Amino acid sequence: MTVDGRDRSRRRRPDARRDRGARVRTPSRERAEPPAGPDGPGESDGAGRGSAARARARALRRKVVLIAGAAGTVLVVAVGALWFSPLMSVRSVVYSGDGVVTEEEALGVLAVAEGTPLLRVDTAAAAQRVAGIPRVAEARVQRAYPSTIRLTVVERVPVVFFDSPEGPHLLDAGGVDYAVEPPPFGVPRLVTPAPGHDDHATQAALAVLAALPESIRFQVSEVVAPTMSSVSVTLGDGRVVVWGSADNSERKSAVVSVLLTQPGRTFDVSSPELPTVK
Repeated sequence: MTVDGRDRSRRRRPDARRDRGARVRTPSRERAEPPAGPDGPGESDGAGRGSAARARARALRRKVVLIAGAAGTVLVVAVGALWFSPLMSVRSVVYSGDGVVTEEEALGVLAVAEGTPLLRVDTAAAAQRVAGIPRVAEARVQRAYPSTIRLTVVERVPVVFFDSPEGPHLLDAGGVDYAVEPPPFGVPRLVTPAPGHDDHATQAALAVLAALPESIRFQVSEVVAPTMSSVSVTLGDGRVVVWGSADNSERKSAVVSVLLTQPGRTFDVSSPELPTVK
């Protein structure tokens, strides 16, 4: 029995080893799981997600660049087609003016040939050419797709005139001498040594006219300015308003409206605090 017991003991030992071997399978299963990183479990998953996000961002940037490049190419092709194509070229010119500058005169200076692609029309240069007509104060040239040019002209308005051996010269509100012809009714005569845009006395006279109350301005038949500080205006009924310089014109305008209600021939508002009537 002892022998048998030893035999039985020997026969059990392999079973015991197998039991111990079965017990060490748990560490084997633990090694099969993803190892934890230095910052704890799940770091490798986060890194994978970050890489995927960066890849998607790079792909999106490439897509945006490709789309922008394609759009730019289409735009260049379209502009090139419009630049050279006769499909959008000048077929008509629409003119709008005040009536003195004729359409034929304006279009002759405009010099935009029929059939010119609209994009090749230099509107600024064309407007500058039309504005070179002395009577023109402002010229505007616009493209109207698909095939029209619009030309709008604003003419100068005479504010005063001065006499010369050639005839009456018309001046606008800026003192520009733009025409030699009879003045329209109601435009006053300017009397000054050297009438013109660059003359200080002329500019002072024009400033005084602009400062007068409207009801009085329409009565002015003559404005005299021997110097820039001694401006006077004569009304249609012969009364004279002595204004002096163009300084303090707002106060002078308020005073002269009241002063002209008084009887007299000469109304001096050159010192608006001490106006006089003679």
